[in-house]
Amino acid sequence: MSLKIIGAGPGRTGTLSLKTALEHLGYAPCHHMKSCFEGRQQTRWFLQAAQGGSVDWRQVFSGYEAAVDWPAAAYYQELLEVYPDAKVIFSDRSPEDWYESVASTIFRVLPAIPGWLRRTVPHIDRVALMVDKTVWKNELNDQFENRAAMLDFFERRRQEVIAAVPPQQLLIHSAAEGWGPLCAFLGVEVPSIPYPWVNEGARIRRGVRVLKALSYVPSVLLLAGIMMVVYGWVTLSA
Repeated sequence: MSLKIIGAGPGRTGTLSLKTALEHLGYAPCHHMKSCFEGRQQTRWFLQAAQGGSVDWRQVFSGYEAAVDWPAAAYYQELLEVYPDAKVIFSDRSPEDWYESVASTIFRVLPAIPGWLRRTVPHIDRVALMVDKTVWKNELNDQFENRAAMLDFFERRRQEVIAAVPPQQLLIHSAAEGWGPLCAFLGVEVPSIPYPWVNEGARIRRGVRVLKALSYVPSVLLLAGIMMVVYGWVTLSA
């Protein structure tokens, strides 16, 4: 099995909806950032790539028929060299909407992860390091809070993809366009079900709130320990 579809669009451009759609069309499994959350080795490979190390992309994507979203999208040109017959899909949306979506969701995740959690769970720390290096540093050049620079990044990425990919292998696709253009591009029949609309924004924002709450766990445990000691001392003294 080898990659048949390479996603070149950044995260928060309907990539989870696209993943769901592609898997429904038979391009399964489809790699997504979730694959790194769920797979320790995936995280190790992509962290190694982000740090400039050499990786065997055929090994990384062994068993996958498609790949969308970050971190894979950061390497779409390298992947096209390895899989020259693959079709490329740039998941598109308004740059302004993209920026606001990222700013209110995934940009808030890493700062919310408690230090104690990263120290005690190595996989979480590696995921955080991989995302920080791949997305915020390598892709966005540590400039995400510069809105104008990020809108320019999105426009340049779209034009870069158009210039780098042979026209017959490229689809610029917005989730709002639904099945039609996607199925025509892939040469498959349009399904009878609606195009999937999977918006993780609310779930990500809830996750950020949970992570922030977890930052108080050590203090709560310390306070509970002190109270137990004091209670024990008072009981023994009574």
